[in-house]
Amino acid sequence: MTNFIMTRRSLLRSGAAAASALALPAIVSSRGLAASGTRAVNMQLGWLAGGNQLGEVVARHLGYFEEEKIDFAIQPGGPNIDGVAIVASGRYEIGQVSSSPSLMLAASQGIPVKSFAVSVQEHPYAFFSLASKPISAPKDMIGKKIGIQATGKVLLSALLKKHDIPEGDVEVVVIGADMTPLVSGQVDAVTGWLTNTTALAALGDDKVVMKLWDNGVQLYANPYYATTAMIEEEPEMLAGFLRAAAKGWQYAHDNREAAVDLLLKDYPNLVKADEVKAVDVLLAHMFTAATAKNGWGTFDPAVWEAQISLYDELKQFSAGAPKLDDVITTAILDATADARPKIG
Repeated sequence: MTNFIMTRRSLLRSGAAAASALALPAIVSSRGLAASGTRAVNMQLGWLAGGNQLGEVVARHLGYFEEEKIDFAIQPGGPNIDGVAIVASGRYEIGQVSSSPSLMLAASQGIPVKSFAVSVQEHPYAFFSLASKPISAPKDMIGKKIGIQATGKVLLSALLKKHDIPEGDVEVVVIGADMTPLVSGQVDAVTGWLTNTTALAALGDDKVVMKLWDNGVQLYANPYYATTAMIEEEPEMLAGFLRAAAKGWQYAHDNREAAVDLLLKDYPNLVKADEVKAVDVLLAHMFTAATAKNGWGTFDPAVWEAQISLYDELKQFSAGAPKLDDVITTAILDATADARPKIG
């Protein structure tokens, strides 16, 4: 999970990253296929595209974007590409970040982007331990070594604060993305996304999972965002995007293997068996009681408010906590309420 503080200065510095993005071809594009009169819409990612964009890939292949007069393309992210800065600059119309705090931190620095929908309702970030030495509750971390990526340390801090555990009671070991430190006994727990089923296979089926969401730190994953200007000036385009993406994700929910086959057409380097397994985990976190009630893509402003309050307590906002209305808008969700599938 990426977590960083962006400033106006970093926004200017990201001009080079934006230039690099211009040189990159869209990984998924309907260019040249849509009928005339369509509106070009690019979705900038904060990572390389793959299974997290399954619904959008399906929607492109099945013509759902064309039905909305949208000529859709996915623009890849990566370690040297500041996706939020690119969208904020007006280069691309829509963005998607891995986790909601990125947008809170951007808003706190006056960067004019807002989330208008959320893909994954319950963040799949978790702490993993072995059955021989289980960590199944935050209190079990006391006196233990927790392996975590540098960018995720704030999440551990948030969890400990939520459960009134002094940070000094837990030993933090900064690790990379693989599970070796846990398997080798260097640490008592490691962190990662439940959707990364390939990496988690090294831990076996009896691994112990402690989800951040289930223990009081409730973040959203893969939120969609756009600039304030885009939201105000082109709400129907954003609504059209959301309607098409919603249909794509509904198809993926109902036809998982067929959806993965469409994904592999665009990303032949992916392994089908791995993607089929991962999509089951992803969809379980995407379609919940919240989507059964309010439809795919929904979010709860109260959840965002709680996130802002927690990060403020952790002193993560160097320029002060943002107002809720500077982080989210429900306008596009309201406009598409009848079109987004209510599946849980």
